[in-house]
Amino acid sequence: MKKKGLLMLFMTLLLAACSSGGSQEEAWKDMSWEAVEEEADGTEVRLYMWGGDEGINRYIDEWAAPRLKEAHNITLERVPMDAAEILQKLQTEKQAGKQDGPIDIIWINGENFKNAKENELLAGSFTNKLPNFNEYYDTEDPAFQTDFGTSVDGMEAPWGKVQFVFYYDADQISEPPSSFAELQNWIHDHPGKFTYPRAEDFSGNAFLRHVLYAQAEEPSNIYENSLSEADIQPAAESTWAYLKDIQPDLWRSGEHYPNDLTELDRLYSQGEVWMTMGYNESRAESLIEDGVFPESTRSFVLEPGSIGNTHFLSIPFNSSNPPGALAAINFLLSPEAQLAKFKPDYWGENTPISFDQLPEDMKQEFEAVDRGESVLSTERLEESFLPESEASYVEWMKEQWFDEIVQP
Repeated sequence: MKKKGLLMLFMTLLLAACSSGGSQEEAWKDMSWEAVEEEADGTEVRLYMWGGDEGINRYIDEWAAPRLKEAHNITLERVPMDAAEILQKLQTEKQAGKQDGPIDIIWINGENFKNAKENELLAGSFTNKLPNFNEYYDTEDPAFQTDFGTSVDGMEAPWGKVQFVFYYDADQISEPPSSFAELQNWIHDHPGKFTYPRAEDFSGNAFLRHVLYAQAEEPSNIYENSLSEADIQPAAESTWAYLKDIQPDLWRSGEHYPNDLTELDRLYSQGEVWMTMGYNESRAESLIEDGVFPESTRSFVLEPGSIGNTHFLSIPFNSSNPPGALAAINFLLSPEAQLAKFKPDYWGENTPISFDQLPEDMKQEFEAVDRGESVLSTERLEESFLPESEASYVEWMKEQWFDEIVQP
């Protein structure tokens, strides 16, 4: 009887421990915000994010991290890594059953969010817990409900919004093109002075989708519909014809395409090409300030418009510090953090925050920001805005561009 009683006691304790461990992993979902902040106090949060922009990196390292430490006693560590590599790392950890991972927050959107959600690499819905999101953002904004056609379901918090623009050196180009047809003619008239990144690059892929939009009868034929190769065949064929036509007059006669936007920016900064491009309509300001881009850099958009999107912060399924991740994300969504990000000193990108929900003094601070000479007016950007297509177009463009242009 004694042995049987000890065995029963052991089994009871074992079951209790397993139950406690399982609930502990999800305990943050039931915490009050006060409890979240208490648990986050004194912890370290690791933010894995693309590290290819020095202005963005300095915003995290020099502005956000010190203030998060001062306000909430949280140490924020920025870990540079491309989103696709982050997802591969999480996938490997999931397959290995690793429940205590090194990644607490990831910067994500589009195709990568779709893949992360479908492969259950995220912690689940959390935005309803964030005080700053619920107080200062239009939580019903359609831009926060879907991400490249994928339902967000509260699994990522809006951190910023951007539009795709082209940059040019006004000392070399007096009047930039206004449409893709004019760009085509400009490239032929200035051989070697234009190129674009490969389709595997986020910005290069966006350039190619702009061409696709321009070749469709209406851009909405692309972004309002799921991918159907049969339906878009005429626009696709015109896209490949356009790209093949400009190829001989690209930089290095199109024999080499920049591997990423960083390489294209370097070519532009060295005067090899006279244009660059990319999401974030104000990113040139910090590069001009740092002497990387010429002071004569200005921006433009092409008809039929400029693709824009929202980018987000999310929490992986196996974050070892969900309370710290929640507190850090809430801080990065605060009016103060968004205002610093909105200014051209570091990052200069647009904000998803709702000005109408801000206190009047903070609203005036946002409205008083001078975004710089290279940034198009808010009115011009808004009138040219085009939504993103669903994420499947990104992968389709990678494959088709390689088959049609690189290795026809």
